[in-house]
Amino acid sequence: MSKYQTNRREFIRQFSIATLGTTVFSSLFQLKAIGSAFLNNSGADNEYKALVCFFQTGGHDSFNMLIPRSNPEYAEYATTRTNLAIPQADLLPINPIVSDGKNYGLHPNMPGVQRLFNEGKLSFLNNIGSLIVPTTKTQYQQGSVPLPLGLYSHSDQTQQWQTASPHLRTPYGWGGKLANMMQEFNSSENISMNISTSGTNVFQYGQNIVEFSVNPYGGVDGIRGFNPEAQTGINALRTQAINALMEKNYGDVYKDTYKNTLKRAVDGSLEYANALDDLPQLNTEFEDDYLSRSFRTILQIIQAREILGFKRQIFYVEYGGWDHHDNLLQNHGDRIGIVDNALAQFVAGLEEIDMFDSVTTFNMTEFARTLGSNGNGSDHGWGGNVMVMGGNVRGSRMFGTFPSLALGNNLDVGTGVLIPTLANDLYFAELALWFGVNKSDLPLLFPNLGNFYALGSNEPPLGFMNL
Repeated sequence: MSKYQTNRREFIRQFSIATLGTTVFSSLFQLKAIGSAFLNNSGADNEYKALVCFFQTGGHDSFNMLIPRSNPEYAEYATTRTNLAIPQADLLPINPIVSDGKNYGLHPNMPGVQRLFNEGKLSFLNNIGSLIVPTTKTQYQQGSVPLPLGLYSHSDQTQQWQTASPHLRTPYGWGGKLANMMQEFNSSENISMNISTSGTNVFQYGQNIVEFSVNPYGGVDGIRGFNPEAQTGINALRTQAINALMEKNYGDVYKDTYKNTLKRAVDGSLEYANALDDLPQLNTEFEDDYLSRSFRTILQIIQAREILGFKRQIFYVEYGGWDHHDNLLQNHGDRIGIVDNALAQFVAGLEEIDMFDSVTTFNMTEFARTLGSNGNGSDHGWGGNVMVMGGNVRGSRMFGTFPSLALGNNLDVGTGVLIPTLANDLYFAELALWFGVNKSDLPLLFPNLGNFYALGSNEPPLGFMNL
């Protein structure tokens, strides 16, 4: 058994109850009704599909990930970024299928992503961000259009990327609402289709859906000390008390609901442990760090999809430490190298189990960084670059226009903060269409989508997925 594979006894030793989706009073019954009708009446694709959301917490300096390599554009980049610029000779070349006539490269610590891009397995979306309506520099300066709430705030922008509602503060994530639509695809009653290796998050939270939280280092998250195999000691007493709670009949509907939820959590945790125990050994090697282990755990759960009864799943993994106000070149380079290894290993693992075509991995971050240096780092920005990979991604492409990186350009609202030219609603909507959502139902997930995309169009929102 691999040292990273959870065996049953080790799982029981670390055992704790996972957070599961629970039935609560819902104002979003329409989402579930739409999902049921879609599944039963439209002949929807019933093959397994998974979305993997990778969130870079802190605000990723993505213009030091994807960088112009042509001489004029690189000179512009180097002049703007000053001491934050990466040497032109160090950039890893990429070869887009469709060219805008300019050359581009990646951070030197991203050889895995370079290979994935050039092999047609990954693409970039350029200068994307949170928007309510299309916005020009003049409109921004005059305050003549609505802007996302709490622009440049970590907490607000994290919430807005995860809820797709920049015009209001809502607790419901678009991954949670998507799960409300799609949960009828799955037969599992005890494990949520939304699984997180990073604990509670807004993205996966719906009105009757929350995440099943797993620990990439082994086991699941929840009640400490619950151990069905404990015979003596404090854990045996705790386990007996929890079992007594689950066996009792309560007259109070709220207490009964809590008891039933707790029981499903226990059953789901044991079901999860048994499923992972039954998996064959993986040959793909993963690094021994949090991010790589997270992707390995996701890979194992996908490997166990039939045992667990899933046709649709949404995964979430968060990796922090991107708020590089200081020592950017060293800190960003270290972390982007860890990301590169994890993504390349995840793809290799998916290909080993023949599931690469069924999984789409996409990244988010609350905002990009300022192009201008603050001395040794960058500050909170707006529009930036993201990547998406998978067997149904139209790879080796760059979607959207890569912006000028000259200070003072027609998108720069100060110190190299760029107004996005792609709304993240378009990004999310195309992922949802691939996942199985009807185009007419997209506004339920993305209320501002109509400001950027005509639902009656025969064209996809951006065109990066094979739909």
